[in-house]
Amino acid sequence: MTRGRWTTLVAAIAFVAAVAGVFVGRALLPTPPSPSTELHELLHRELDLDVRQKAQLEKLEAQYARRRTTIEAAMKADNARLAEAIESEHGYGPEVAAAVDASHADMGRLQKATLAHVFAMRQILRPDQAERYDRAVVKALTADQQ
Repeated sequence: MTRGRWTTLVAAIAFVAAVAGVFVGRALLPTPPSPSTELHELLHRELDLDVRQKAQLEKLEAQYARRRTTIEAAMKADNARLAEAIESEHGYGPEVAAAVDASHADMGRLQKATLAHVFAMRQILRPDQAERYDRAVVKALTADQQ
């Protein structure tokens, strides 16, 4: 076997082993649920919402989903403008700076919309539910720090 074929064979085996390792790792070490998932699990499964609360929650979630989709579309457009600016300027010029600022503004809009949604959901809860919800929100916001 020639040196070139041997190198190709070893590289192919290493690649297959790496891909297999990723799959095995994902199967054996599942990723923990995201804090936002935990928050929604609490709302939907553990707070014993009544029919009125469930209807209000569905309405709030639909409103937030529309708002989030709109902002995420703006963020994608910001990324496209940033890519064009980078391609055009090949450095941190005024077009790149403007595109970054626009992207940051949209990220801030998304964060504010998310917080408004979190507080709107809280408003439909009874005091005993709100107490548990507040603890879950704090946990979600500090999950990376723990």
